[in-house]
Amino acid sequence: MSYKELAKNLIDQIPDSKMYYIVAYLQGAAVPEEIPNAETIASIEELESGGGTLFTGSTKDLFAELMEG
Repeated sequence: MSYKELAKNLIDQIPDSKMYYIVAYLQGAAVPEEIPNAETIASIEELESGGGTLFTGSTKDLFAELMEG
């Protein structure tokens, strides 16, 4: 029996009161994984090679700094 067949058989055993959770989980599992765009990949590579800027502070301070520049 395949995993898909097993899952279909198990769904029949789940009470209606819990189906909301199963449907929500299945919807999340059915969404294809997102592939980062070129800009995101370049940013990740920059951070992994020791580049980039590290900010330590509150969110309020971060936005204040961003608004200055």
